[in-house]
Amino acid sequence: MRPTPTWAASLAAAIGTLLVLAGCVSVTVETPPAPVAAGPAVAVQTTPVPLDPADPARTAIGDFRYVGGIALTSDQTSRLHGLSDLVVTTGGALLAVSDDGDALEGRLILDAAGRLSGLAGVTLRPLTGLEGQALQGKQWGDAEGLTVLAGGERLVSFEREHRIWRYSTAGTRPSPVPMPPVAMADNDGMEGLAAAPTVAADAYWVGIEPGGVWLCRLTIACTEETGLPRPPAGFRLSALTTGPHGELAILHHSYIPGIGSRIALTIVADPRGARRVIGGFAMSPSSSVDNFEGVSVVAGANGDWRIYLISDDNFSPSQRTLLLAFDWSPPR
Repeated sequence: MRPTPTWAASLAAAIGTLLVLAGCVSVTVETPPAPVAAGPAVAVQTTPVPLDPADPARTAIGDFRYVGGIALTSDQTSRLHGLSDLVVTTGGALLAVSDDGDALEGRLILDAAGRLSGLAGVTLRPLTGLEGQALQGKQWGDAEGLTVLAGGERLVSFEREHRIWRYSTAGTRPSPVPMPPVAMADNDGMEGLAAAPTVAADAYWVGIEPGGVWLCRLTIACTEETGLPRPPAGFRLSALTTGPHGELAILHHSYIPGIGSRIALTIVADPRGARRVIGGFAMSPSSSVDNFEGVSVVAGANGDWRIYLISDDNFSPSQRTLLLAFDWSPPR
């Protein structure tokens, strides 16, 4: 918006007053480490990522076929970091949330063979608080889990100030919804969040980092679902998502200083009944793996799954924001 003359004159007068008060004192101004976007639209650069840097020709992990991966960066904003969960729709729309309280939206680009090759139309906006204010800082903005209910409402789980907020389709002000009634450490909270439409339109799974999984509804208290796979030794739960027939995909992550990240994805059919493991894979530090904290499943017309993983780079120059894609044919 262009400033009015009155606004501009007031600004000029204020600046003049500050200069007089400052006199000859030298003032050091700290600038951001990278340009900060002036508006919500952000240009994102993508770099292809092989499944295995030591063997670029490798295209699968067991039954899971690698169908492209990209590293995300931007020279227009310093806030494209810390992405902790994502939802991808059948039309290729992507929604993600970050550790600093931002919501990223964009559109996946696939090549002629259907492989993931880019991300376009990206916007980056702050999540809002109960009074409609932009969330700022990790204490209130540390978003870790994300899902979309059948009616389009978005649920976001937060760490530190542990809570789950529902964002309606009609407005931006959220409202609290039920969460597991357990104590959680500041950085040890609700990493996993997944809609459970085969249970009920308002049902959702919640996974906490030590490994417990709870089934919740908007109007009913959460109940813990026992008997589901727990994190392997040294791992923590980092994400949840559901398949088209109610399957529960559980992502576990481990980080060892000096060695790197490892992940294990486990897919469970009938998670409230037989709890049968029907698939999964693991990635070691020798592959293109990082701090993966988000997983999303898109079901194809032929029944195959497209699985997307996204990593949280922790705002660290030694880590990357990776988006990987795998195709999998579940047992028929």
